[in-house]
This record gives sequence, structure tokens and C-alpha cells, in this order.
Amino acid sequence: MELLTTNNVWMMVCTALVFFMHLGFAFLEIGLTRQKNTLNILFKNIFIITVGLLLYCLIGFNLMYPGTFSLGGLLPDYFIDLFGLSLPENGLTPEYADGGYTYWTDFLFQGMFAATAATIVSGAVAERIKIGPFMIFTILYVGIIYPIAGSWKWGGGFLDQLETPFYDFAGSTLVHSVGGWAAVVAVCLLGARIGKFKNGKIQAIPGHNIPLATAGVLILWLGWFGFNGGSVLSADPGLTSLTLVTTCLAAAAGGVAAAMVSAIKFKNLDLTMFLNGILGGLVGITAGADQMSPGDAIIIGLVAGAIIVFAVSLIDRLKLDDPVGAIAVHLVCGIWGTLAVGMFGALAGFDQFISQLIGVASYAAICIVSSFIIIYTLKKTVGIRVSEKEELEGLDAHEHGMDAYPDFRLNEH
Repeated sequence: MELLTTNNVWMMVCTALVFFMHLGFAFLEIGLTRQKNTLNILFKNIFIITVGLLLYCLIGFNLMYPGTFSLGGLLPDYFIDLFGLSLPENGLTPEYADGGYTYWTDFLFQGMFAATAATIVSGAVAERIKIGPFMIFTILYVGIIYPIAGSWKWGGGFLDQLETPFYDFAGSTLVHSVGGWAAVVAVCLLGARIGKFKNGKIQAIPGHNIPLATAGVLILWLGWFGFNGGSVLSADPGLTSLTLVTTCLAAAAGGVAAAMVSAIKFKNLDLTMFLNGILGGLVGITAGADQMSPGDAIIIGLVAGAIIVFAVSLIDRLKLDDPVGAIAVHLVCGIWGTLAVGMFGALAGFDQFISQLIGVASYAAICIVSSFIIIYTLKKTVGIRVSEKEELEGLDAHEHGMDAYPDFRLNEH
């Protein structure tokens, strides 16, 4: 029982750290976008975490961890204890999860992950999407698509049953790419912000608060101690400490690589590239943080940081408008990190690499198809983009009737 208590306390601490990441996402997104849309972005982030947790309680947790599968392991059996949380007999005992944690901690830790996928989309579609359709998308994607996709690996589905099982330790694909693929679809269907592309040329639209974006990245880095550290699913001292070391080294290497490559390519020291490089390193190491040596982690981070610079440039050339770099960070580096499991560390090998490719392709298929159906339907029915006037004047005023930074001097007597 003492071991259960130690493990469970660590898992609860990690749950709190992952929850704290939502503040980091919020800071990063508002910092890299314009002042007139601040409240809109904050509203979406608060909606995602609150509704995400409720949905995960009502349906997502049992949909993701069903214990049984039908249709060859592709779909969970929907008819066994689907709705709500039901404490099993061993839910608070050492018999549950091999003494790693209790049923309640299991739900809450996994619930924090569930909302992250929609948060990634939120940043990519910032400053021009209608709040109502985005909320509908969040409900469907977080409530249904994410848990079904997650069940394919973490729920014991077909990817976990391959001869060489697909491996994704903490979610480079299951969390980050799931959000990244949906972000690509959303950005394509939504279109670029007014003024982003003029006469075929890319126009920079600077964020209004880079210090806040910097704080957001540092908060996310801190939260990743829980994101990856908690994914050990126990307080095992050796494995937990290794995971935290590889996580930190990949983040540092990603930041340094992005800053250096960006400086060579663009002839300036771009802080936003530096910040996204850190995040790219974190996303890249997430799939195999428990399997890598420190040297492997540095290599994975360096490649992720370099990838960020070229991915951001490619996305711009494709006329895709992603205000915060979410696609480059979460999708491109998520794919890289997932494939890196078959190239570096304890699991490296041809068979593992093929399994990683199968996993990447499988998640691409479900995420692209499902997000397209949801967003395209919304586009053709209620519309997904605000009017030109609303976009130019800001979503805060038109969708919320408030200002994130009111001028208090107007109220002085």
C-alpha cells in the first residue's frame, strides 16, 4: 500500500502539471496573436479544458479504455459501461493498474491529455474562426474522435496488437499529431487571415505580447515534466528520472537548433523560432522519452528544432496561415518524434520503424477524414469564418463585447 501511495501521489502531481500546461497554451496563443482577439482565444482555451473534462468523464474515458474491441480491433465495444465513471472493485487498491495509481487518478491524468488536441487546433485557427462552430468541433473531436483514436494504442487496440506494437510513450502522435492533422484541415477550409498574403507575398502579422508568449513556453516546458514524467505511470525512480532528463535535453537542443538555423536562414535572431524550437523538441521526444539515452534525446531535439524552421517556411509558401506555428510544432515534429522511436534508443530497428509508419498513417487517416467531415459540414451549414468587418475590428468586440485591455484612464474623473 505504501508503494501505491507513493506512485499515486506522483501521478497526481503530474496531473496538476499537465493541467498547468493549459495556462501555457493560453499565454502562447494570445502572445503570438493580436490584442484585439485576446479574449476570444482565452474563451476558447477555457471552454476546451472545462468541456473536455466533462466529455471525458461522460463518454471519453470508457470509450478510450474499453477492454474489448470489435471489427478487428479498430472500434471499441460501445455497449459495455459506456457512459460515466463507474469505480471498479479494485479501483482504489494495489490490484488496480499494478499498483501504479488509483482509478480516479487514472481518469484525471488521461482527461488532462484529452483536451490538448483541441487546444492545438485553437492556435492554428486563431483570429478568424467563429466561436460557435469551434465549440461544436471541440465537443465532437474531443468527445468522440480523440478517445476512439487513442484506444487504438493506449486502449489495447489494433496498433498495440501488431506483431511489433506501435509505440508512443506519451503522445507525439496520439495527442500532438491528432491535433495537428485537424489543424491542417481547419486551416485549409478556413483560409488565411486578411492581410497575411498580399500579391503573392507573405506578410508578417506580429503577435502583440512576445514576453507573454515566452512565459507560455516556459510554463509548457515545466508542464512537460508531468506530461512525460507521469506517462511512466508510476514513481519508478530510474525510469522517471531518465524520462525527465531526455525531455529536458530534447527541449534545450530543439531551441538551440531552431535559433541557429533561423539565424543562418533569415539573418536575424528570431525569438519566436527559438520558442517554437523548444516546443518542437518537447513534442519530438514525447513518443520515446523513456527509451532514449541523453545523446539520442539531443539528436532528436536538434532535428526537431531544425525541422521547425523549414516547416514554418513551407507552411507559409503553401499559403496556409497558422498564427502560432501549431502545425509545424505539433504535427511535423510529432511525426518526426514518432518515427524516431524506430531509429534511436532501445526500440530502434526496421520492424519497429515500419510499425511507427503504420501508426502515423493510421492516425493521419482517421484525423483527416473525421475533422474534414466535421468542419466541412459546419462550413456548409452555419459557416465557420467571421465577417470581414468582425475580423478587422477584432473578435473580442464582436463575439464577446469586451476588451482584454480596457483603457482605465477613460474612467478617471
